[in-house]
Amino acid sequence: MLEKKGNIYPVLLAGGSGTRLWPVSRELYPKQLVNFIDEDSLVQGTIRRLNSVMDRERVRIVCGQEHYHETGKQLADMGLNPEGKIISEPCGRNTAPAILLALLMILEEDPDATVFIFPADHVIRNVERFYEHLTRAAALADQGFIVTFGIQPGYPETGYGYIEGEGRVNPGALTIKRFVEKPDKDTAETYIRAGNFFWNSGMFAFNGAIMLAEYEKLAPRMVRMMRMLLGSGQPISEAEYKNLPNISFDYAIMEKTARGVVLPSDFEWSDIGSWKSLYDFLPKDADNNVLNGDVVAHHTTNSFILSHDRLIAANDLDQTVIVETPDSVFVSGLENSRNVKEIVDTLKRQERKEYQKHNTETHPWGRSTFLEDKSDLKIVKRLISPGSVYRETFETEMLWNVLPVKGQGVLLLNGRRVYLAPGRSESIVNPVRVSIENSSPEPLLVIETRVYGAIS
Repeated sequence: MLEKKGNIYPVLLAGGSGTRLWPVSRELYPKQLVNFIDEDSLVQGTIRRLNSVMDRERVRIVCGQEHYHETGKQLADMGLNPEGKIISEPCGRNTAPAILLALLMILEEDPDATVFIFPADHVIRNVERFYEHLTRAAALADQGFIVTFGIQPGYPETGYGYIEGEGRVNPGALTIKRFVEKPDKDTAETYIRAGNFFWNSGMFAFNGAIMLAEYEKLAPRMVRMMRMLLGSGQPISEAEYKNLPNISFDYAIMEKTARGVVLPSDFEWSDIGSWKSLYDFLPKDADNNVLNGDVVAHHTTNSFILSHDRLIAANDLDQTVIVETPDSVFVSGLENSRNVKEIVDTLKRQERKEYQKHNTETHPWGRSTFLEDKSDLKIVKRLISPGSVYRETFETEMLWNVLPVKGQGVLLLNGRRVYLAPGRSESIVNPVRVSIENSSPEPLLVIETRVYGAIS
């Protein structure tokens, strides 16, 4: 078994927007933060899966700045102090810069570190087999190899990249002959018959110092730029970070290094890259359906139906996906459900808010849920965490009202201090600065209303 207290640092890559799982996954609340399968989100499930074999205090998560607070909250909900564990990028520049950023920070802390890279949005069913492969990968990393986990393909999948292996390396790996882009079905079937092609999982293991040497040899400009950004002593700006090459770890390092090996792996893995892949992974009922939430299905087979708020009544369906959220419903044939990305692109071009965020948003101070969101009227439920302050500055003329529902707090309204308690509402025409402070040990729930237009 892998030595849990060794100098192993698991790095979780938690970037991306997961558009193929819209409408649940969105730009500001991507799939890694969503609990599709059980009470844990995907990022929480990834950490929990590693608890038995790695020191979770050494976990590092690379995510976008816009996901920093929610990621930290999810760590805290697991009993993990997020301090020092979250590495936020000002903008996404693909996996090669993300891994290098984490690598440099880890080596500054521990020059002898062994690093494992895990996408934060994957799921694994056979955890014991997974642990066995982690042990083999650690042994290979100790020998100076850069290990990628190649999943034994169970069918000719056209949505994954493949890795072709050749000569054997102990324990149990193959040298890498080539990486292959997503193939068509006929080509994928050829790979399955060949027996030495594997799905590219995006999981890696390596000695940190050896990997940095490979970066310096194969991507020296990226290393120089990243060292300058980290050595400035200032927060990295988006404009500076955008100057880094936008390139994947496979292209920048794995396709060029002489140290790469692929470890054939059979621990029942899925990248949850579409509603179809999630359906394939989950257990089915007697009609081969996956039903979750308030769903009544009649004469319906081979379908995936997910309800969030409302009843879904399905009749006489086959091979269908229905996903309901408070503001959107997605309906598709199951096999082509990954094409939802094209719908998200359309929503983005139309500047529809539904591509980007849910009705409920997470903030450093708590959560807000839009109950009504129109040009002349907005009604927002705000849950302010203990010890937190919600602040806002207004420029638009309106009638503003706040009604406390639960808890107690203090309202600062254009400099005026007002005590808030359930049933005691406050209103003002054309507010300028508003803050609501919750200094109590209990959450403060308020309903905020804004009426725009002519105010008499």
